[in-house]
Amino acid sequence: MTVSYRLPRDRGTPTVLAEDRAVASITPGSLRASASTDRFGDLRIVDVPPYRDLAAFDDRARSYDQGWRGRLHHVISDRTAALATATVAAPQHVLDVGCGTGHLLRALAGHYPEARALTGIDAAPNMIETAERITDDKRLTFTTAVAEHLPYDDASMDLVVSSTSFDHWSDQGAGLAECARVLRPGGHLVLVDQFSRWLIPTLALSRRGKARTRSRAGSLLDRAGFDRPEWHNVCAVIINGAVARLPSNGVVQP
Repeated sequence: MTVSYRLPRDRGTPTVLAEDRAVASITPGSLRASASTDRFGDLRIVDVPPYRDLAAFDDRARSYDQGWRGRLHHVISDRTAALATATVAAPQHVLDVGCGTGHLLRALAGHYPEARALTGIDAAPNMIETAERITDDKRLTFTTAVAEHLPYDDASMDLVVSSTSFDHWSDQGAGLAECARVLRPGGHLVLVDQFSRWLIPTLALSRRGKARTRSRAGSLLDRAGFDRPEWHNVCAVIINGAVARLPSNGVVQP
């Protein structure tokens, strides 16, 4: 598969974010929590480092919706769907990156009866199998893929959504660049995940290098070519959503 990327714009000397300075000052001994080692199963995605907890999600796919994780994800997904529909009135082509068992995409299908195609991708094959098995709307299709290698044409989507998947992407910047590539000019990305300054200590341990604050995520969105995002609280304190628009004229709004 040939994959093309939109190269990030040259934004000059990178800004040192406040949370980056905070992370630099943290040592393992200064934290009560100990670092955990992520474990991966035998599943591997070609040319992309393994996603965190990929094997675990694959193993629990068939019973995911009945467990506490699935029920929590349904709440977050329903609120993500409400945020998306408040942002984009009538998209024709919708993509869910990290769709899991397809709950968010099915919710969006109910909100968008005139949409022509709603597509979901997930790195866990069993999540895709489960989504296909429990979905009867012919407009919905599901594919095993990763955010860094979206198997869709340039400017083919009106709306891209992602709910509690971004934190698992191996290369978050490349994934956002792919979201920008497949969006048409003027299209929107609704990105919901754990974004909070309360998570800064985790950046010094198991989640080093990840965008888990609004500032870090905003910086990656900017480099991917999006306008400055609007932020919305979605669930509790740490689950927040960024609504980012791809410029229609190639000029990014500050």
